Amino acid sequence: MADLPPDRFRTILLAGATVGGLGRLRPAPGTWGSLAGLLAAWAIHGLSFPPTAALASSAALALLAVPICGRAARLLGGRDPACVVLDEAAAVPLVFVAAPWRWDTAAVGFLLFRLFDVAKPWPVCWCERLPGGWGIVADDVAAALMSALALLLLARAA
Repeated sequence: MADLPPDRFRTILLAGATVGGLGRLRPAPGTWGSLAGLLAAWAIHGLSFPPTAALASSAALALLAVPICGRAARLLGGRDPACVVLDEAAAVPLVFVAAPWRWDTAAVGFLLFRLFDVAKPWPVCWCERLPGGWGIVADDVAAALMSALALLLLARAA
């Protein structure tokens, strides 16, 4: 991408960071990004990846989001601009790595993720203090891991 003109690079980067413009939808752009993550989780489970491959692909997506979200935040002049929702989209598949994929678990996992992402309990609030793209993505990963644990406990209790 280094040979792209700066305006073209910016357009592509912001399209990725906003997940094709979903981050510009109102209200609640993070919820729209989380819905994209739910679709990604559905695709991962639809491919019948074994749990380790599902975890690896979900983690790779989150790691890929770090530089994209960090660069987009710098371009937009904010620490974690609301329109940058790739972090939510990349983290949501982690919610479903250990729980069975069904529509009821998808709905509950999605709601748990939004709850932890918005409420930002510890360690989610600590993770967002990391610098740049790491902080933008890490708080969502922490919210996803907390949601995964809660979903797994709920699934086992049912």
